[in-house]
Amino acid sequence: MRLLRSSLSAVLAAGLLSLATACHADEPVPDGEALPELGLMGTIPIYWGESGDFGEVLAGGENAHWARERLEADYRLSPLDTLDEASLAGIDFLMLAQPRALSPAENVALDAWVRGGGRLLLFADPMLTGESRFAIGDRRRPQDVILLSPILDHWGLALAFDEDRPAGPRLVRAAGAAIPVNLPGSIDVGDGEGGCAMLIPEVLAECRIGQGSALVLADAALLDLHEPHPGAAAALDWLAGRAFAGHGESAGQDLFGRASAQ
Repeated sequence: MRLLRSSLSAVLAAGLLSLATACHADEPVPDGEALPELGLMGTIPIYWGESGDFGEVLAGGENAHWARERLEADYRLSPLDTLDEASLAGIDFLMLAQPRALSPAENVALDAWVRGGGRLLLFADPMLTGESRFAIGDRRRPQDVILLSPILDHWGLALAFDEDRPAGPRLVRAAGAAIPVNLPGSIDVGDGEGGCAMLIPEVLAECRIGQGSALVLADAALLDLHEPHPGAAAALDWLAGRAFAGHGESAGQDLFGRASAQ
């Protein structure tokens, strides 16, 4: 029975990726400059919504995730099932939303892609608080605990969780943004020699890695599908703009001078 469930999950995943390819092929090209491509991968169901089968994917409706429409206003989304040289080829921007544990080969591919000029927005929540229609243990449920220590350590980041931290949603602020969090983790960048600096103490780090960069948020509450925070959409806009558009750099500021904690 376990083998059967695994086979069905693999078939469903393959079918969903085929459906994505077909949908992208039919999408009209907008007038003027085409939208930049944004690779998207993670256990939070942004692209497919909280769907259990093909019928629900096609029906959309209540299972759709609000963040997909928000992102598609500025980017052409490309859902990824794995990270390797082929899947990352031609992609300048990547968003990882509470991803599963990466294989050693995927860690190498991601690191090489960032160092080659890729720009990453990573939601890494050590204690996910969002609701899901799927029970604990169901593979369709977002991953409750992030498992990315190898790549984070390689970039000079240490992610921890304080069990005594008070529960409940709150806002953390950087210049130009108010970001909703709930039981966030704690990021340590050490002495900063690894190329990383904190934009919001403990919660939001920005790293220069080779020719690329990574913006890492130690929480994913703003991506809650059910009853999202009223400020979630604006916070996602700011984070995506920070990670991908380089708004601060256009004002002549360097990577670490674009924002400061308030």
